[in-house]
Amino acid sequence: MESIGTVWMWAGFTAVVLVMLAIDLFLVGGGKSHKVSVKEAGIWTVVWVSVAMLFAAVLWWYLDGTLGREAANARTLEFVTGYLIEKALAIDNVFVWLMLFSFFAVPPELQKRVLLYGVLGAIVLRTGMIFAGAWLISQFHWVLYLFGAFLLITGVKMMWFAEHEQNLGNNPLLKWLRSHMNIATEFHGERFFIHRQLNGRLVRFATPLFLALVLVEVSDVIFAVDSIPAIFAITTDPFIVLTSNIFAILGLRAMYFLLADFAGRFSLLKYGLAAVLMFIGGKMLLLDLVKIPVGLSLGVVALLIGSSVLLSLRKDRLAAADER
Repeated sequence: MESIGTVWMWAGFTAVVLVMLAIDLFLVGGGKSHKVSVKEAGIWTVVWVSVAMLFAAVLWWYLDGTLGREAANARTLEFVTGYLIEKALAIDNVFVWLMLFSFFAVPPELQKRVLLYGVLGAIVLRTGMIFAGAWLISQFHWVLYLFGAFLLITGVKMMWFAEHEQNLGNNPLLKWLRSHMNIATEFHGERFFIHRQLNGRLVRFATPLFLALVLVEVSDVIFAVDSIPAIFAITTDPFIVLTSNIFAILGLRAMYFLLADFAGRFSLLKYGLAAVLMFIGGKMLLLDLVKIPVGLSLGVVALLIGSSVLLSLRKDRLAAADER
């Protein structure tokens, strides 16, 4: 696998990730259980985005001095584009988390513990999937066409079922868990398991918080299958793919708490995300026929997401005006 990543670049990136994880785990809603405010989440969201852009600037500076200006411009643009795509697609994951927490009636002060494990699991999972994907592409170029077709179909499906309400009560995994485990009906703080006396012996019970955690982790797997092929449409360099992906994930908890109070205002965002997947899928299917510049891809993705957000807000204002 060809990559711009050197041993020192990988080591530096790993150090940055570990520091950011420590900050995210112990400062963003860390410590005692409490509800993360919109103001707090907004500040930390700005911090995470700023750190990612600072990394992009350092990457450009380093590559400019080692590989030249052209390579620095190209690789940095790939990083920023990949970061934007992953950040945008992560919004859909946030909406699923909102639905899960609503279904299980998880109190706001307990949600951070579930998301803590969700983010850690996503980092480990995506790291393995990215290296596996990069290896497959380096060995079998035609895999890119499979990725493209998958993304195109996923985008069409997302567009078609954008207004479809999911019924978690019929979720097969949730039914299986409830039929194979003892499940408590109430929360016990941040604990995932408790022990109770049952028929004269001590029996372990899972709390509803554990069920929420399982489904959050499963949602991470599902969205990773969508988002990782998407970034391979921008670059196949493992260093760029992994760094842009991880930076997008690290600020996901803060973004969740920021969007939690505003999710209802973005009713058309799913259409924008579906259009992004369809565009990227089409780009991958045409990669050997039409070379779409990375800068143009960045502009199209930003336009699709931005338009869906603005149209959502406009729809919300018109609905409010009609009610008056």
